[in-house]
Amino acid sequence: MEELLELKQLVQSGQTTAALALIDELETMSKEDKINKIYSYCVVLLIHLIKQQAEARSTNSWEVSIRNAINAIERINKRRKAGCYYVSQSDLQEILAEADDRALDNASLEAFGGIYNAAYLAEKVDRNAIISQAIKLISFA
Repeated sequence: MEELLELKQLVQSGQTTAALALIDELETMSKEDKINKIYSYCVVLLIHLIKQQAEARSTNSWEVSIRNAINAIERINKRRKAGCYYVSQSDLQEILAEADDRALDNASLEAFGGIYNAAYLAEKVDRNAIISQAIKLISFA
């Protein structure tokens, strides 16, 4: 909110260059916020995909969490007026790769009743296949 007041003052005082610089900063902040939210939902998505693969089963709860995470990622990523996306498919792959370790740590607390640590669970799953599956589930259409 502070930035908007500053922007208003810059525009009113005719400081166009400074106003444009602030607009660029606001755009960057907004995009970073979107990316951070997408990252958080990628962690949730990966947790459940890891558990599915590790345990070779699924539950209703996991399926709903997967759908909710996918819907949230797609909704946050879509630039409604521009008709494009905040992050591309290749950027999304990078975000998923970054989220993978955190998701594995969290999944280790839940998979198999939490009896295995993340390192052991990592040996039981194909992490690249899980990331590929996540990318296939997320629509860019």
